[in-house]
Amino acid sequence: QYPQKLLEIKNAPAVLYAKGDLDCLNRMPAIATVGTRNISDYGKRISGIIAGGLGAAGAVVISGMAKGTDTACHEACLSAGGKTVAVQGCGICNTFPAENEELKERIMENGAVISEFAPDTKPQSSFFPIRNRIVSGMSLGVCVIEAAARSGTSITARLAAEQGRDVFAVPAD
Repeated sequence: QYPQKLLEIKNAPAVLYAKGDLDCLNRMPAIATVGTRNISDYGKRISGIIAGGLGAAGAVVISGMAKGTDTACHEACLSAGGKTVAVQGCGICNTFPAENEELKERIMENGAVISEFAPDTKPQSSFFPIRNRIVSGMSLGVCVIEAAARSGTSITARLAAEQGRDVFAVPAD
């Protein structure tokens, strides 16, 4: 049940830990949605339109379950009845951010939570850029909703381009 799209990337994780509906790890189309942790009202609205629309259309939405854009996209996809995959920057027995525990439970019921880190691994800031290659690597493309020029989002967009994935950007309000 290892995600087949990940086998196409350089430095694919040797192992993934997962909870939830593992069938969605290979379901296509899959689109990653990424953006800032400091989401604006415009970003929230666009996240709902894009991730909700993708979920309603049957696409799997992949994101990192971080505050802001990631959370908004997971929630919009789930609200539309879609499947979503959260790629964590910690072990799957932990939740980061902690306030997303309920969201994580909902994702596991309608998608999956995955990580390459051992299940009890605590979050560390250095893990999030590492995790981003999985977010982009599992997808056909990455949609940047809202982001600063230098950010984890820009790292994910660069990785997607290097992996041969499409990169989409939402224009500013």
